[in-house]
Amino acid sequence: MTRANEAWESLMRAYAVLMKQFNAEDVWGDLTMREYDVLYTLSKCDSPLRMSELNRHVLLSQPALSRMVDRLVDRGLVDRCTDPGDRRGVRLSLTPAGRQTQQDIGRPHARSVARALNVLTPQELEQLAVITAKLAGNEEK
Repeated sequence: MTRANEAWESLMRAYAVLMKQFNAEDVWGDLTMREYDVLYTLSKCDSPLRMSELNRHVLLSQPALSRMVDRLVDRGLVDRCTDPGDRRGVRLSLTPAGRQTQQDIGRPHARSVARALNVLTPQELEQLAVITAKLAGNEEK
């Protein structure tokens, strides 16, 4: 096995362990982690996103994401508005209830992430951020 394959398997094992740990925590309320991921992604944006833009940031197929967004709209957490640049397009943003829900879940989840990564030194956290950004194609300058 090559060093690259070993590193990849290690990364995937760490991801699986952490995601199982986070999923088991009692912070999600009536949302799934994937639904929270959509709210979190929208919360980081200054302006509404097109579905295709949102799809680049979440690990879901486009049809699955569309169905999830429909459910979040029905629950009053996400708002659809017409794209002013393309009247056929739709942009998505958080409603006030969606923003509040994201914050209510985000605070305890952030504490969980901090606890889970507490095994790393500050230097290792910095290395992890640089390495993962590089792998994602947006190398930190």
